[in-house]
Amino acid sequence: MVPLIFKNVFMSSVTLLLGVALVFATNDVEVINSKIIKEGTFGSKSYRINYKGGEDGESIISPWHDIPLKNDNGDGNYNMVVEIPKMTTAKMEIATKEKNNPIAQDLTKKGTIRDYHGPIFWNYGCIPQTWEDPNVLHPQLNIIGDNDPIDLVEIGSAVLGMGSVKEVKVLGALAMIDDGELDWKVIVLATDDPLADQYNDIDDVPDVVKSGIREWFRWYKTPDNKALNRFGFDEKYITRQEAIDVIEETHVAWKKLKAGMTSPDKLWVGETTDSFASDL
Repeated sequence: MVPLIFKNVFMSSVTLLLGVALVFATNDVEVINSKIIKEGTFGSKSYRINYKGGEDGESIISPWHDIPLKNDNGDGNYNMVVEIPKMTTAKMEIATKEKNNPIAQDLTKKGTIRDYHGPIFWNYGCIPQTWEDPNVLHPQLNIIGDNDPIDLVEIGSAVLGMGSVKEVKVLGALAMIDDGELDWKVIVLATDDPLADQYNDIDDVPDVVKSGIREWFRWYKTPDNKALNRFGFDEKYITRQEAIDVIEETHVAWKKLKAGMTSPDKLWVGETTDSFASDL
């Protein structure tokens, strides 16, 4: 049973974050010179969200490798690939081991589609062109990366469309430790959110929101009889600049992966080329 205080933190977070009626973002907008293509039936093993782009606009591209880390406008913001819209339960993710890395629903060890046991209260996704390297120990936490793009928790008022790409502002991050691996949760806010001008660092985010995020990720696997997740750095959030440093480190790790300097093992990374190593 989930403790009552945990439920209260969740509901307080929802009330604060949603405020008024939810604003839904469309799934089918053209973003970063690409468009999304849905295939199959949502809620089935075969459902996929693919991306078309490239020079002809019709080539299948990877949302992990081909959508840029950030727009080249010098504002310091990053791109977010939205995998799971807020207030939904389907555990969607970029399929890192599948050709072209479409978004698909995660599967359990029994081969059934995976759903959260309750809705996630924030938009969830990742930053393209990042990778938490499982071959490298974190110098302070002494654990390896989780072999995925770095995760984002977007705390804005709008429900962002699954598969959409959104420009976001980094606010801070939480070092979650999941099954002995480092699984960063970077807290971000869409740049067009009404609070974007007010939230510039992690201390600007209300404590109830930060507590809600930490406790949700601490407990969410326990209905499957899994252990509570833990957090590094005494469970404290790191600052915006520290979070940006982490993102840039994972971007360098991704470049090494694309340059063939790190073995991809079972990951699909497309063509590797030395050009990615030129600025390392």
